[in-house]
Amino acid sequence: MILQKDTKAPDFQLLNPDGKPVALKDYYQKKNVILIFYPADWSPVCGDEIALFSEMKSIFDKEEAVLLGISVDSFFCHKAFTDDRKVHFQLLADFEPKGDVAKKYGVYNDQAGYDSRALFLIDKQGQIAWSFLSPDEINPGADGVLDALEKLKS
Repeated sequence: MILQKDTKAPDFQLLNPDGKPVALKDYYQKKNVILIFYPADWSPVCGDEIALFSEMKSIFDKEEAVLLGISVDSFFCHKAFTDDRKVHFQLLADFEPKGDVAKKYGVYNDQAGYDSRALFLIDKQGQIAWSFLSPDEINPGADGVLDALEKLKS
C-alpha cells in the first residue's frame, strides 16, 4: 500500500548517474522533495514523464522543490539516459537490493519486478505531504504535484 500524507518519509541513500550517493535527509530543512518513482528508463511513458518534469524543473526550483527520479535501473543506465535525453535532475538507482526504496514507500511491483509509477511530495521536515499512484501505462503529469505544493505553502 502506498504511503499516505502525514507519514514520515523513509530515508534512503541511492546512487545518482555519476555513481555518487544521494540521501533524502540531505534535503531536510532546505527543500521540499518530489520523488518520481517510475518503472524504467527508455520506456515510452517513462521517457515522456521524465522529459515533462525535466522541462518544468525551473518551476519547481522557484517552489523550493527538488526533483528526484527513482527506478530499478542501474546508475550506468541512468547516466546514459540522462545524457541522451538531457534530463535536468537526478535519477537515482533503486538497483540493489532491487526495489528496496520503492518497497518502503509501498510502490514496488513484485509481480513485474520494477517500481510502480508514483509521485510523492515530501516537505522540508521529511513528512509526506502528498502521494499519488498512477497506472504504469499513464503519465500522471505534474498538475497534482503543483497543486500539492500550493497547498503546502498555505
